[in-house]
Amino acid sequence: MCGRVTVRTSPAQLVAELELAGARATLERERFNLCPTQLLPVVPNDGERLLDVFRWGLIPSWAKDASIGNKLINARGETVAEKPSFRSALKRRRCLVVVDGWYEWKQSTKPKTPYLFHHRDGKPLALAGLWEEWTAPDTGEVLRTCTIITTGPNALMAPIHDRMPVILSPEAQAVWLRPEPQEAAVLLPLLVPASDAALAHYEVARVVNSPANDGPECVARLAA
Repeated sequence: MCGRVTVRTSPAQLVAELELAGARATLERERFNLCPTQLLPVVPNDGERLLDVFRWGLIPSWAKDASIGNKLINARGETVAEKPSFRSALKRRRCLVVVDGWYEWKQSTKPKTPYLFHHRDGKPLALAGLWEEWTAPDTGEVLRTCTIITTGPNALMAPIHDRMPVILSPEAQAVWLRPEPQEAAVLLPLLVPASDAALAHYEVARVVNSPANDGPECVARLAA
């Protein structure tokens, strides 16, 4: 499960770090506790390598209403090529979801203990994502939505949770962003846990538990 993320890196820095051509759209401010149904920074595989923002929670093009997106914030890498909600997007509509951290809760404590995971060097994380374009049948409104692909945990993640987002290396990003349709045999080997050495984590306050809280206090490290 990956259901809360941070995006504190500036759009200009995201463009520079990922060597993008520019930005089509960006977030209006820093996000310390970004939640599903809100806008996420993405780089879709449309051949332009531009930063954009899509709504978090995939709505397949065939869906009758937008509510299905609330259940499709993540896609399991092990079954993404088989599930009707994801298999077409995997082949044709892939994206990077660009964040600089994600939260996860240790289930064995009461109450659950939140942790923030991030790149050890503070760099942005390019998560494997899928996107769709959906048109509301009643209003004609067009929504571009996305989901984050997850995989099993690495050794750093395992004591906290049994899932983690797929973090793509620069080499994997190039494959993932190919605009042409790709076969599952090419893509599925990319959906593996990140190296333990690349990541770090620390405990944060339970203020992050509420989606209403979206300030620097969410990312503050708790004293040991």
